[in-house]
Amino acid sequence: MKRLLGVGAIAAVLLAVAASTAEAAFCGAGRFRCCRPVCCKMECHTVMKTCCEVVYDKEEVTCYRTCYEPVWEEKTVQCVRYVPETKYRECTYTVCKPIYETKTRTCTYRVCKPVWETKTREITYTVCKPVWETKTREIKYTVCKPVWETKTKEIKYTVCVPQIEERERECTYTVCKPVKYTKKVKVCSGHWETREVPSTCRPATCAPATCAPAAATRTCRVWVPEVVEKEVECVRYERETVVKKVPYKVCRYVPEERTKVCEYKVCRYEREERTKTCEYKVCHWEREQHTKTCEYKVCRYEYEERTCEVPYTTCRYEYEQRTCKVPYTVCRPETYEKTVRCCRYEAKQVPYTVTRCVPRVVTKEVPVKVCCPVPCCCKPACGCCN
Repeated sequence: MKRLLGVGAIAAVLLAVAASTAEAAFCGAGRFRCCRPVCCKMECHTVMKTCCEVVYDKEEVTCYRTCYEPVWEEKTVQCVRYVPETKYRECTYTVCKPIYETKTRTCTYRVCKPVWETKTREITYTVCKPVWETKTREIKYTVCKPVWETKTKEIKYTVCVPQIEERERECTYTVCKPVKYTKKVKVCSGHWETREVPSTCRPATCAPATCAPAAATRTCRVWVPEVVEKEVECVRYERETVVKKVPYKVCRYVPEERTKVCEYKVCRYEREERTKTCEYKVCHWEREQHTKTCEYKVCRYEYEERTCEVPYTTCRYEYEQRTCKVPYTVCRPETYEKTVRCCRYEAKQVPYTVTRCVPRVVTKEVPVKVCCPVPCCCKPACGCCN
C-alpha cells in the first residue's frame, strides 16, 4: 500500500512539472492567443533546471504474524455420579399358619410272648489229639556267587564346537541430499528512459507580446520503476534411502563326534551247590471218644392281648397377617470434583523481516541549454499586437 502511495506521489510531481513546462513554453506566449509574433532569430542560454529523480532505497521492515500455541491447563470441574443406596419398604402379606394339637387314643394289640424251658441231653463226640515226631533230612540247594570283571569299551559322543563366521547385512538409513532448483521471484527494479520535454526561457528576456512560439525541446532522463520476475537458484533437501553393508560376526555350533574309553565293572553269577541238614517235626492225629451233658433251652410262644395309649397329632390352619421389609436399590446423585486437562490456544506475535523498495524523490540542478527566438514584430498576425 505504501509503495502505491509513493508511485502516485511521483506521478503527481511529474504532471506538475509537465504542466508548468507547457505553460512556460514559447516564452509565456502560450497564454496569449490573440496574436502570433514573427520570429527573426534564435538566442541560446544555459539555465539550471531542477529535475526530480526517483531513487529506491532498500528498507528492512519487521512484520508480525500470529501463531497459536497450545497451552495445557488443569481445571477443576463439577461432576455427578450416581451412588446406589439400599432402602426398605414395608410389605403386608398373609400366611397360613399351621396349628398342631396332640391327642391320644386307645389301641388293642396282640403280642406273642416267648416262654423258655431248660432241658438236658448227652452228646458223644470225637477229639483228635496231635502227636509230634522229630525227623531229619538233607537238603541240597544252589547258591549264586557274584564274580566281578573289569571291562572297557569305546563310547562315541557328540560335542558342539563353536565357529565364528563373518557375514554382512544391509542396513538402510535415510540421508538428506541437496537438490538445486530454480524459482521465479518478483524483484523491484526499473530503468532509465530518455524523454523529450518542451524547453522554457527566462521571463525577463522575452515579453509575452514580443516572443514568438518555438518548438525547442530538451532531453531528460527519467527513472521508470517496474517489477521484474527473476529466476533464483534455490536448494532443497530431499530424503534418500541409502543401503550400506555392515559386517558382523556370527557364532554357530558345529556338531563334532569324539570317542573316549570307559572302564566299567560287570557282575556275573556262578552257581554253587551246597548241602545242609534240616530238622523238622511231623504231626499225626490220634482219635479219642468223649461224652458230655449239655443243657439247652427250648422256646415256645404264647399269645397275649394288650392295650396302649397312642398319641397322634392333628393340624388345622389359621390365616395370619404379617409385615416384612423388602429391600430395593435407588441411585442417589452425588457431586464430586474432578481435575481435567484442558487445551487452549494463545495467540503469539512472531516477528519476521521483509526487505522492500521505498521510492524517494531526489531533486538536483541540471544545466540545460535553452534557445529562445527573438521576436521582430514586423508583420503582426492579428490586430491585437501594437
